[in-house]
Amino acid sequence: MNSAAPVRVGIGPLSVADVVAVARRGAPLEIEPEALAAVAESRDRIDRLAGDERPHYGISTGFGALATTYIAASRRTTLQQSLVRSHAAGSGAEVEREVVRALMLLRLSTLLTGRTGIRPATAEAYAGLLNAGITPIVREYGSLGCSGDLAPLAHCALALMGEGDVRDASGEAMPAGEALAAAGLAPVVLAEKEGLALINGTDGMLGQLCLALDDLEGLLRTADVSAALSVDALMGTDTAYAADLQALRPQLGQADSAANLRALLHGSEIMASHRGPEDTRVQDAYSLRCAPQVHGGARDTMAHARLVAERELASAVDNPVVTLDGRVESNGNFHGAPVAYVLDFLAIVVADVASMSERRVDRMLDPHRNHGLPAFLAHDAGVDSGLMIAQYTAAGIVSDLKRLAVPASVDSIPSSAMQEDHVSMGWHAARKLRSAVDGLSRVLAIEVLTAARAIDLRAPLETAPPLRSVVATVRRSVEGPGPDRYLSPEIEAVVELVRSRAVLDAAASGLEPVNRLA
Repeated sequence: MNSAAPVRVGIGPLSVADVVAVARRGAPLEIEPEALAAVAESRDRIDRLAGDERPHYGISTGFGALATTYIAASRRTTLQQSLVRSHAAGSGAEVEREVVRALMLLRLSTLLTGRTGIRPATAEAYAGLLNAGITPIVREYGSLGCSGDLAPLAHCALALMGEGDVRDASGEAMPAGEALAAAGLAPVVLAEKEGLALINGTDGMLGQLCLALDDLEGLLRTADVSAALSVDALMGTDTAYAADLQALRPQLGQADSAANLRALLHGSEIMASHRGPEDTRVQDAYSLRCAPQVHGGARDTMAHARLVAERELASAVDNPVVTLDGRVESNGNFHGAPVAYVLDFLAIVVADVASMSERRVDRMLDPHRNHGLPAFLAHDAGVDSGLMIAQYTAAGIVSDLKRLAVPASVDSIPSSAMQEDHVSMGWHAARKLRSAVDGLSRVLAIEVLTAARAIDLRAPLETAPPLRSVVATVRRSVEGPGPDRYLSPEIEAVVELVRSRAVLDAAASGLEPVNRLA
């Protein structure tokens, strides 16, 4: 039994946190009764149009380039089923369970707006799949980010029909019909408009945006922690982070990042040891001094992306759509451009934050720039290589991140016999951002690992209390300085500390009560 609090769907928009709760933590769903009433009301409008002898798109016609082809009433169930079967044309690797659950939740949310014309029983059946932990097998390729995330959503609709392949709550792959029967669910026989309503939305790209925002909310604060560790390890200064200097450029994210760095470095014996006129350095390198500007710009970009996500979460994306006054109208709200743009923006800032982090790693390993530390932080430089190749790993990831930062949304390829002649590529933007977020977590972990060793080598001087707490957390998983040893497991251990927010929690636990990490 899942102990997570249920997420109520149907009246009012979902939040990013709601999406994360259902997608990642398996929170159950509860449909608002008022939403089902709105769904029934709009379905009545569809039923009346279905009896009209005039063609109505998606109700009594074909789709896309076949929009003018009239379909007789006796063949409309076949029409909807054929739509789903033909559009479930994905190829490639399996998409992650949390992504599939996120896009299903978001499709259900739109279905429950009462603007799609679906039947209440169909919406309830869709919620039943999520609550039973049944996850359709969705493939990597098949969406152009326009006319909806078609293939991914079609694979989910196919499972609702009792067809295709799924994974049950335990993760076992099986035919959808078997999984539905085991869960006590009946396959849905689609009526007019329903196949179209089930596959026409930005849910795949939006779901991945919500998951990325959840990840980045922690990773961008962790970047402040890793930067603070590096600043102290490199005998840097916090003077450039002063509040009055930051106020001269009133960028919100920059101010928050600088405040974090000040709080994290407060009380450092290492920093105190080189304050004063005897320190001949005028200013630190950019990768130290400008961390608030880069990290802050990333925060501000994420804030914009969150605003776009929240607007999209409040949207009813379908075509055609049932308007508030009862009309059924074609529209272009399924186009993924707004979401695709911010997915690309985030990939850009992820690459830049990681690039700056890798530069600090390189600086800590270079005896000409690390202010007295051994080359590559090695125990016996020459015999030992220390963390030399850890920097190679970070550099290789950063190179990949730069390629992933190339926007997908500037690309377009026509489809459906030129009816769909401009597409967003939002799904592709989402997939590459997902890879980029993974890369950032790894680069930050290598910085934390490197800086923790450098801090240890500054003994007997100690770093600030919050950073001491981080080093202690790392040391519970990874040994301190010493002769060379198998390094890959240590990197992976710190990656997990970053992803689980253990690094962030450790830093927060060491802050003075008046401070917190912004």
